[in-house]
Amino acid sequence: MTNQANADTTSFDQLRELVISSLEDFKASDIQQIDVSGQNPLTDLFVIASGNSTRHIKSMAENLVMKAKAAGCPPLGVEGQQQAEWVLVDLNDVIVHLMLPKTRAFYNLEKLWEASKVQRSHSGRSA
Repeated sequence: MTNQANADTTSFDQLRELVISSLEDFKASDIQQIDVSGQNPLTDLFVIASGNSTRHIKSMAENLVMKAKAAGCPPLGVEGQQQAEWVLVDLNDVIVHLMLPKTRAFYNLEKLWEASKVQRSHSGRSA
């Protein structure tokens, strides 16, 4: 079976489960899922998790990439592996953000997307 055939048979739910189980296997902390479908043209789901060191974040990212490739869903890109304070793994329908706690607190993506969702819902009502 080709990689494309595998990718076609891997559903969104299977990909989400692969991401979550991969992160849990490598002891990621505070794993959050943010549904951005209809809000973001690039993806449907953000998964955000913390690691306790740059080495931990690198190993979580490497494990996730390996498992995604094995499932026939190779990442479109991986960014930030050099410094590894924030590594982004783009799996198309799911984008994974792996961050040090201090970096995660500084950027606070969860609150950013929550505020963005509230703002869009209010602007939709006034129209």
